[in-house]
Amino acid sequence: MIKKVEITPENEKFLNKVNELSGQVVTLCEQCGTCSGGCPLVGEMDITPSQWMRLVQLGLKEVLDFKAVWVCASCFTCTVRCPRKIDVSKVAEALRQIILRKAIDYIDLKAIPKDELACLPQIALVSACRKFTG
Repeated sequence: MIKKVEITPENEKFLNKVNELSGQVVTLCEQCGTCSGGCPLVGEMDITPSQWMRLVQLGLKEVLDFKAVWVCASCFTCTVRCPRKIDVSKVAEALRQIILRKAIDYIDLKAIPKDELACLPQIALVSACRKFTG
C-alpha cells in the first residue's frame, strides 16, 4: 500500500526524540532489510525492524502501536549486520522508553490468576514489570 506522508514539525520532533534517546541517526538507514533478514524473532513481530525504522524516519508515531519493539530481544544481530552501523536495538529501546514515559501498562499483574502467579519465576515477574508497565 502506498501512503503519502507529509513531514510536519511534529514528525521531525518525534524523529529527533528517537535519535536523542537512542544515540543513533535513524535517517542514515538505507532500508536494505538486512536487520529484518537476520532477526531471530522477526517471525513473532507484527512489523519488521526495517519497517519500524522507516516509520521512525518518517516521524510517524504509529510505530508505537506495534508490538515489534517489545518483541525485540536486543540480541544485536541487526547491529552487527547493518552496513550503516546503526544500532537498531537501541532504536527499539528508545521507542520502548517513549511508550513507558506515557505510563501505558501493557501487562496487568492483577489479571494473572494467583495459582499461576505463584508458579512464575520472580525474575520473570520483575523483568515483565520493568519492561511492560509504566
